[in-house]
Amino acid sequence: MPDNQAWYEGPLAAFDTETTGVDVERDRIVSAALVVQDAPGRPARISRWLVDPGVPVPEPARAVHGLSDEFLQRYGRRPEPVVEELARELAAVCAAGVPLVVMNAPFDLTLLDRELLRHRDVALSAYFTGPAWCVLDPRVLDKHLDRYRKGRRTLTDLCAHYGVVLDGAHDAAADAEASLSLVRAIGRRFAGRLEGLAPTELHTRQAIWHAAQSRGLQAWFAANGSDERCDPAWPLRPQPPASAAA
Repeated sequence: MPDNQAWYEGPLAAFDTETTGVDVERDRIVSAALVVQDAPGRPARISRWLVDPGVPVPEPARAVHGLSDEFLQRYGRRPEPVVEELARELAAVCAAGVPLVVMNAPFDLTLLDRELLRHRDVALSAYFTGPAWCVLDPRVLDKHLDRYRKGRRTLTDLCAHYGVVLDGAHDAAADAEASLSLVRAIGRRFAGRLEGLAPTELHTRQAIWHAAQSRGLQAWFAANGSDERCDPAWPLRPQPPASAAA
């Protein structure tokens, strides 16, 4: 990347998954995609994976992504080689110095980590033997840079707000492409506030911002009588005690 080029105008990659549910400790990956784009407007290189998770896909999840048990059993691959490939591909992108865009990173990255532990008995961090990852999370960035804006902040909502096209929501490749474009749009809109911040520094700051955002949401839940818990860890949640994950 040229010294005078803003990071959001340079190479970016994006990762996304579709799953059997929203519990990172128990649910499984059914599809995944990695999108790499060298610059805005350049064709993206898209890698896709389809997984037979070996467990039934609950109806609420099928309603979201449309992947049935029958389809996954016929066309999906076993999870063991897929999660290995995913980890190696993410590590290769990061080793090349390309920032990795992950919408709501603690979900997708933690789920991949748990799938690796389940099927390969190895953590995601073990694949990063060179430079550590540099993650950009549009959800965290938007909540920090435009914190007082009302409304939901799902991928669909953020794309509408920033004028990013999202065709085929809840398809892993479509969501990854949209997340990548979304981070570029956020970078341009808040260029003045992000000036001088390299992606590696943004990674560090997002961990702080996400922790603060989680504390604020936790306080809101408590004030409204909810016992829902917010995990402040970003971009990867630590492994729970064995008894909690059982």
